[in-house]
This record gives sequence, C-alpha cells and structure tokens, in this order.
Amino acid sequence: MVFRKPPDGGWGWVIVAVSFFTQFLCYGSPLAVGVLYLEWLDAFGEGKGKTAWVGSLANGIGLLASPVCSICVSSFGARPVAIFSGFMVAGGLMMSSFAPNIYFLYVSYGIVVGLGCGLLYTATVTITCQYFDKHRGLALGLISTGSSVGLFIYAALQRELIELYGLDGCLLIVGALSLNILACGSLMRPLESSSAPPPEKMCVDKVPDQYFVYREKEKTVEENISILEKGYIDEKCVNNVPDCKQDSTLNKNVLSSITINEKDTYKKKVVEQTNFCKQLAKRKWQLYLTYWKETMVLFKNKVFSALFVAILLFDIGGFPPSLLMEDVARSANISEDDYYMPLISIIGIMTTVGKLILGILADFKWVNTLYLYVTTLLMTGVALFAIPFAKSYLTLAMLSGVLGFLTGNWSIFPYVTTKTVGIEKLTHAYGILMFFAGLGNSLGPPIVGWFYDWTQEYDTAFYFSGFCVLLGGFLLLLAALPCWNACTNQSSKLPPNTYSYKVASNA
Repeated sequence: MVFRKPPDGGWGWVIVAVSFFTQFLCYGSPLAVGVLYLEWLDAFGEGKGKTAWVGSLANGIGLLASPVCSICVSSFGARPVAIFSGFMVAGGLMMSSFAPNIYFLYVSYGIVVGLGCGLLYTATVTITCQYFDKHRGLALGLISTGSSVGLFIYAALQRELIELYGLDGCLLIVGALSLNILACGSLMRPLESSSAPPPEKMCVDKVPDQYFVYREKEKTVEENISILEKGYIDEKCVNNVPDCKQDSTLNKNVLSSITINEKDTYKKKVVEQTNFCKQLAKRKWQLYLTYWKETMVLFKNKVFSALFVAILLFDIGGFPPSLLMEDVARSANISEDDYYMPLISIIGIMTTVGKLILGILADFKWVNTLYLYVTTLLMTGVALFAIPFAKSYLTLAMLSGVLGFLTGNWSIFPYVTTKTVGIEKLTHAYGILMFFAGLGNSLGPPIVGWFYDWTQEYDTAFYFSGFCVLLGGFLLLLAALPCWNACTNQSSKLPPNTYSYKVASNA
C-alpha cells in the first residue's frame, strides 16, 4: 500500500475526533468496571478474587494480545479492524447481560470486550500516526484522553442505569451505545494514493524474473508446437493416407523425445523451487534468531531490566484501586448521603489532568523523565499505603484524585522507554513492556481480592499493593543512579534493529 505524505490537518482532525470517541466508547465501561463489580458480587455470590478476574481480563487482555492486534491492523487496515472490533465490544457487553455465572463473564466481558478494546486502541493509534507527522504528539495526546473521559462519565452513567433498569438493562444499553463505534470506524478513511498502481505481490526473497520469463516462453512454445503438429498431421491425413501412418509413427518418436526433455525440465523446476523454499525457511529462522538476540541485548541494559520489573509491579499494585475503590468505600460503611461523586469518576478525571501536566513537564529540557517517572511510582506507593487509614468519603476522594493523577504517568512512559533504549529500539522494547503491563493488569485485582477473601479486610491487600509499587520504584531508582548515562550511551551505539524498523513502518 502506497501512502501519501501525512497532511497534518484536514481530514486528519476528523480522524482525531472519531478516534477520541472510539476510545471513549470502548474503554468507558471496562475502565469503570468497578461499578459493575459490586453488582456482580451480589448477583453471583462469588469471592472478590474470583469476581475481580472479569475486570482485570477486560483491561489486561488487550495489552497481552498487542502483537496480534498489530498484525491484524497491518494486514487488514484500521477501518475494517475498527468496524469488526465495534461488533466485538458491543456483542460482548450485550452477551454479558445474559450471563448465568461468573465464568460466562470471563469470556463475554473479559476476553471478547478486552480483545475488542485492544484492537480498537491499535487501530486508532495507527490511523492517527498515518495522518500526522509534525503534530503527532498533540494528536495522540488528544485521542488518549478519550479513555479517561470515558472512565469519568461511564462511572456515573452505569450507576444511574443500574438504578433505573438493573444490571442486565445497564449492560444492554451500554452495549447499544458501543455500536456507535461502527460509525466512527467507517470514517477512518485510509491514507493511500489512489493514483499509485496496485502493488505486486512479493515474497521475502524475490524469485528471479528470468524464471517467470522462461516459464511463460516455455509454455508458449509448447502450445505452438502442439498446434503445428496437429495441423500438419491433419493435412497429411487428408491428402495421403499412407503418409499419414508414417508421419504418425515419426510423430510418436518425436513426442517421446519431447516428453523426456519435459521430465528433465520439470525436475530442474522442482530442484529450483525446493532450494527457494529452503532459503526462505533459513532466512525466516535467522529473523527469529535475530529477534531473540536483540531481546537479550535489551535485558543486558540494567535500566531496561529495572523498568520491566517496575512496570509489572506498578500494574499489579497500582491498577486495583480503579477497580476496587467503590467496594473499599462500601466496606468502610460510608453513607450514601455523603457520596457526592463516584470515586472512579474522580480517578478518571484526574488521570486526564495527570496525562496533560506530566506530558508538559516531560517536554522541558531540564526535567529528567526517568526521575519524574520514578517520583510518580514512589508517590503512588505512599498513597496506596494511606488507603487503609481513610475512613471517610473526603479522604478516599482525595486519595482517588492523587492516584488518578499519578496514573497519568502513562503519558511519559514512551519518553522513558526511548531514553532508556534509544529510538531505534523503541518499538521492540515498548512491545515487551506493554506485554508485562498487561500481565500486571490481569493479576493485580484478583490478588487484592484474594487477600480480602483470606483476611476479610482490605488493609493487608493495599499494604501489599503499596509494597509492590515502592519496590519497583526503588529498583528503578537504584538502576538509574549509578549507570544512567552509561546505559543510554551504550544503547545509542547499538546497531539499528531490522525487525524494529519493519514493525515501525507498519505502525
């Protein structure tokens, strides 16, 4: 596919708008799943750890399947994937309204909705990057706020819908709203040149053109020989019958010799094709070996290894509040009269603020983004340790706002990754880190829920969460202090990765 130069405007702003609403519609319910979590606890009577798997799968499966999502968008394009994923999200939400047990929700809400959200996220980011170059950072920042605004609005919306129509009616209505993703996806017009000729199908290793020319010429020659032989025999048979028999005998001898030559030619073709397949398999294997070698080189970087541990522990400990904060307030016996706004809504709006402010700070030359990221991790750990001491709505609301703001450090995470491994390794390294982030998202809420099932209180669970985040922050700080400059200089001298360039070109 031949793409034009990014216009940095025009229809690109329509792409930004529809991508914003796409993330708003698909991530609104999964991020605000804490409201549904309370209803599922009452409806199915399962433990908190088992019930928390629904929301953790919905938010983590998209990150875990990010390589598959990238392949789908690269193969089929952003618009078809967005439309198909819209059906997945809407269908999964509507199916969840008929769930007979918690295991059905694992599939309908956790896997189907989660995978649809992952596909939509990849599609929106890809199509936005194709339309913007100079203003790409601004465009990506605008569409990323769609999920945070969706969390803010859907938390209150789902609460009202549950009161009016019950849990099943809420899921049906939210699923129907998600069908608007189809309209947004249909506007994601691909940026391709209509005047460019259609690309030829190419293999990884180009087959020599002489082979195809030889094959076509051979086919044409064989056809001409057969036509001439047929006409010559017919003419002889009409004019002279005895000569016809003699010529037919001679023709059989000629055809037998031609058959022997054809067999030799066929054997040569088989040998050529076999060698071609062997070379293709060998190059593919070399590509995979190169990929794993580059992965091992990344983990030799001390800062990257610490960053991988930090993002895993951060998501294990930092993600559960967005899912369980409503249940924490109910466990603290907070009166509904004092409940002015859902705590999840506060987390959502402050996450938006945090993304913008932390992103602006990262653009200042005097700010070290790695130290800024470490600071957000340490402050998040302290805030998690303070949750067990919060016994009123006001203190829980303040802690929710702080946690939401600090969760906005996702906006500076690409900066930290780039500074750690270099721009040429960004795609490779970011994919690995996002996989472990998805693993942390999937494991965090169930672990906290299991702690509650064992102890019947949230204090131990949030002490564990705070310890995980603080441990990751201190490990990253220790790895960065002595060898930060050495690691960045070493990573900048590494040769460019061919695999990373291929992935980046697809994105």
